Amino acid sequence: MPQMKKTREGFGRALVELGRDNPDIVVLVGDLTDSTMVSFFAKEFPDRFIEMGVAEQNMMTAAAGLSLVGKIPFLATYGAFATCRCADQIRVTVCYSDLNVKIGGAHGGISVGPDGATHQALEEIAMMRVLPNMKVIVPCDFEETRKATLAAASIWGPVYIRFGREDVPCITDANTPFEIGKGNILRQGDDVAIVACGVMVHEALQAAETLAQKDVEARVIDLHTIKPIDRHLLIQAADDCGAVVTAEEHQIHGGLGGAVAEVLVRNRPVPMEFVAVDDRFGQSGNTVELMSVFGLTADHIVSAVNKVMARKTAKVY
Repeated sequence: MPQMKKTREGFGRALVELGRDNPDIVVLVGDLTDSTMVSFFAKEFPDRFIEMGVAEQNMMTAAAGLSLVGKIPFLATYGAFATCRCADQIRVTVCYSDLNVKIGGAHGGISVGPDGATHQALEEIAMMRVLPNMKVIVPCDFEETRKATLAAASIWGPVYIRFGREDVPCITDANTPFEIGKGNILRQGDDVAIVACGVMVHEALQAAETLAQKDVEARVIDLHTIKPIDRHLLIQAADDCGAVVTAEEHQIHGGLGGAVAEVLVRNRPVPMEFVAVDDRFGQSGNTVELMSVFGLTADHIVSAVNKVMARKTAKVY
């Protein structure tokens, strides 16, 4: 059984590393210091930490201003608040001017659990990836979130990093490669490619183990960067496997699945299936139960693979 850790802790720990190395790193938070785990930074660098209160739009604009005087601002709040409440500020103030603002969107997806629909960000990948200049990263575990945060500070421009609330299995480690815009193959296979992000990467790996028992070898791709997307990796997977399933903790419209389809339909059209939230809002509940009710488990991925394999065999696109 892999070790369990919170992705949001990876974000918080990385900010401390960045703060020690670069005095221009500043952190802003919207009344969620402990929940987003920027408390580690606040404790060590109180002079570079700003509690903005429940004023997310002001926080986004303040971060933009800080970037204009040479700082590298990281702001943190729940993903639902960072994106939906701040859509205008992100679009016009941050992205239009290509400002060096880094956005930490915590509590992403249905796995937030009892917080309910208002706090369960299920649309923000779509919202963020459509904006010019914005980079979108959805890491799968503690270590990958830590690396994503460090990497975001090293590149210019706006970055959105989405991470969750609950403990998730650690499936990468310090030696696992991480580069913005480059996905990782976590399991080899040539029968079907399962492309996943966030917590669904672990579900994809579990699905692949189940499929292997039925002599179906699935290639599992951790596509942590939704934008810029790894076109080469996806085209190669379509060439090698001839069928693709995407898995994400997000609405079926506009997220990872849509991004992958946009690449493949123009380059290597193959049968595809999508495992995602089917056009509905979230609800309160136990995390494990919600993942099942909303169709986001390894079993649901296996079912999608069975469908896409049948289409591959029948050459139905």
